[in-house]
Order: sequence, then C-alpha cells, then structure tokens
Amino acid sequence: MLGSTRGSDLQAVIDSIESKKLKNVKISFVLSNKEDAYILERAKKHNLKAIFLDPKGKTREEYDKEVDKLLQEHKVELALLIGYMKLMSSWFVNKWLNKVMNIHPSLLPMFAGGMDKNVHEEVLKYGCKVSGCSLIFIDEGADTGPVVLQKAVNVEEGETVDSLKEKVQKAEQEIIIKGIELFRDKKLKVEGRIVHILK
Repeated sequence: MLGSTRGSDLQAVIDSIESKKLKNVKISFVLSNKEDAYILERAKKHNLKAIFLDPKGKTREEYDKEVDKLLQEHKVELALLIGYMKLMSSWFVNKWLNKVMNIHPSLLPMFAGGMDKNVHEEVLKYGCKVSGCSLIFIDEGADTGPVVLQKAVNVEEGETVDSLKEKVQKAEQEIIIKGIELFRDKKLKVEGRIVHILK
C-alpha cells in the first residue's frame, strides 16, 4: 500500500482482513512519501510495517527503484495506491504493468487528474447528477489507466463536498476490496484499455 494522505480506504482493507471477510490477503507494508501522513500512523496501530521513504533529492525513477526494491523484498504481487500524490516513472509503470491499482474519486475519464475534495467540488460545480469512483491499473498518465471497476453514487439536492466525499469513499472501499479479490483469484485479464472480468 502506498499513500500520502489519511488512508481511510486502507482502514476498510485492514478491517476486511481482520474480520476474515477478505481471505488469503496480507498487507506487506504501508509506504508514504510524506513523513507525517496519517496512513503510516494507521498502519502502526494495526502492527503493520510503516515505511517513510523520503523523495528529497531523488529523481522520480530513482525513487521508484527504491519502491520496487521494497516490493520485491516483500514479495508483493499487487501494489495499491491510496491517495498517493506522486506519479510513477515510465520505468516503474512498465515493470509493474497491471500489478498496481489506483483509486480515483470520480467516474473516469471525467475529472481525471484532480485530487480528493477538488474533484467533488468540480462535480458539484458542473451540476452532475451522478458521481462515483474508479479503480484502475496505473499507466504513465494521471488517472488514465485501464478501468478495473467503477461504482456510481447519486448526487442529491443540497449535496456538499463533504457529504459527497463520504458517499464516494464508501463506494471506493467496496470496489477496492472487490478489486483485490478479483486480482487474488486471477479473474482480471487486460487487453489494451479493456479489463475483462473472468467468470
């Protein structure tokens, strides 16, 4: 798990593993490029290995090579980005093709590239009646990779940024867990931009 923020979605994964709802899945470590990111605190509270990897003075590729080394050392099969405020280098994307998932708080391709509350603000400003979230495999762009799963939520009259964020986050947590299960069960097949879900 790689994150730069609070890691609320990580909590849902931890809870699902601890309650045995999500079986045969282990979180090897939680890594952040921000020393004070609450996601690291969250990991420590559940006795998970929490790693701060300082990006200062490193190119994107140098940083990603250190991340890659950690992923390999821990025999990670799927890396999950949760509020990770860093684009990956081409080198990393190619090496980990279709093994890194990212969650985004909109129905892509709408509102791609935005972060957190900014996305919900734009959705409300635009007057959308439906929003939601997308789980994607990363590529070299910002939120442009193949879509694994999406879940829609209705935008109600009088919706606020915070109320919409809460709804979307709940949807995010559902599709992250579903995405992990599909990956674990080898039910995802990627052909170009299309992710097929196998029966």
